[in-house]
Amino acid sequence: MSENAANNFMETKICTDAIVSELQKKKVHLFYCLECEELARNIAAESDHITLQSINWRSFADGFPNLFINNAHEIRGQHVAFLASFSSPAVIFEQISVIYLLPRLFVASFTLVLPFFPTGSFERMEEEGDVATAFTMARIVSNIPISRGGPTSVVIYDIHALQERFYFADQVLPLFETGIPLLTKRLQQLPETEKVIVAFPDDGAWKRFHKLLDQYPTVVCTKVREGDKRIVRLKEGNPAGCHVVIVDDLVQSGGTLIECQKVLAAHGAAKVSAYVTHGVFPKSSWERFTHKNNGLEEAFAYFWITDSCPQTVKAIGNKAPFEVLSLAGSIADALQI
Repeated sequence: MSENAANNFMETKICTDAIVSELQKKKVHLFYCLECEELARNIAAESDHITLQSINWRSFADGFPNLFINNAHEIRGQHVAFLASFSSPAVIFEQISVIYLLPRLFVASFTLVLPFFPTGSFERMEEEGDVATAFTMARIVSNIPISRGGPTSVVIYDIHALQERFYFADQVLPLFETGIPLLTKRLQQLPETEKVIVAFPDDGAWKRFHKLLDQYPTVVCTKVREGDKRIVRLKEGNPAGCHVVIVDDLVQSGGTLIECQKVLAAHGAAKVSAYVTHGVFPKSSWERFTHKNNGLEEAFAYFWITDSCPQTVKAIGNKAPFEVLSLAGSIADALQI
């Protein structure tokens, strides 16, 4: 076989393999809650194999849900997914009602995409009487009915405590994903990327993420108690002269990130940025990070979050230093597993 013929053969084979791969992909019907409409549309834009479906989210006069799943007959025998956001207790019940019904509509398979597992930081029991709501939520999700295709797949990003993966019962198949690849891609686009190092605010963040970021030098901070205060200190590493990116799974008030930034700056960091998968920011606590005349305008060069918390994404808009790294492509890929 001549060299040209061999090249043509390989090109044809590659093209054929790509076509076969596309034909083998599942066609997924994606339902979504109202909060996640923008993310759902971004997911559908990532793949021709994802079709958006709708639900009528209404309420009765007493405030209880009055829900209707459109095209219920048309999804029989089809692969179905639901994109959820449990941003507050007020919206969980109506979504659980839909989530429990969809797999019973004779669908071929059912996938729940819950990017942020919101009770994840409430798993500790330190004394008798403490309620581990993370375990409660896992039990609720674990009781999703089995579809014709088998157990429900549950896609979650960067669950807060690694042991929480064992909270889910065998009736569901949890798929734990991470937003870190979005961060590494973004870091590669930065100028002077060779000066980037990664900082972890505590040992927990280091245990979770250091293997995913081992291409970067690292700094580890630690929190110590002094009287009634928790003080952040540098535990190991040297941030001097570098662009330091603090990495964690979520942020609430942001106090730890701010204290970590101060420590890094005091040790000579050229600039400091932050990444969290879940920008929770209750009570608009994100405002303390915006670039305005409040003493923090030079504190964080970038603050990256994903769109796992849709209300936060809507609130921050294009306000510096925030930048949203979308999970849409990753979710679209997860729906093909």
